Amino acid sequence: MRSALTVTLALVACTQSADGPAKVMWDRDACKACSMVISDRHFAAQVKPPTGPTQKFDDVGCALKWLDRQPFANDPSVKVWVARHSDGAWIDARAARYVAGKTSPMGFNVGATDSPTDGHDFDTQRAQVRSLAQKR
Repeated sequence: MRSALTVTLALVACTQSADGPAKVMWDRDACKACSMVISDRHFAAQVKPPTGPTQKFDDVGCALKWLDRQPFANDPSVKVWVARHSDGAWIDARAARYVAGKTSPMGFNVGATDSPTDGHDFDTQRAQVRSLAQKR
C-alpha cells in the first residue's frame, strides 16, 4: 500500500506544479503545434489553458500561433511560460521581452529574456507571429 502511494505521489509531482510550468521530458515530449520533439531548452514554451493540461511547444512561435487559434486566447487566466534564451529558465511570457536574431527550432527566430531593456513585448511578438504565420 505504501509503495503504491509513493509511486502515485511521485508521478503527480513530476507532471506539473499547480502554479508553474509542467516538467518537460526533453527529447521525448512533442510540440502541441508542430509535433516535433522538444529538444532545445532555450526556445521552448508552455501554455496552461483555463481547463485541461499544460500544452508544451518547441518554439515560442509555435506556442503563440497555437494560442491565437484557441477560444481562450485572450483570457487573462491562461498562463504562458517561455524559456529564457540565455539559460533555459522558465519565465512569464507576458512579462518577457523578445529578441530577434536567434535561431529557433521552427524558424520564428526569436528568444525570450527578462531584461526590461531588450527586445519587444508580448503583444508585439504575438502580432509578429500572426504576420509570419499568414505568410507560411
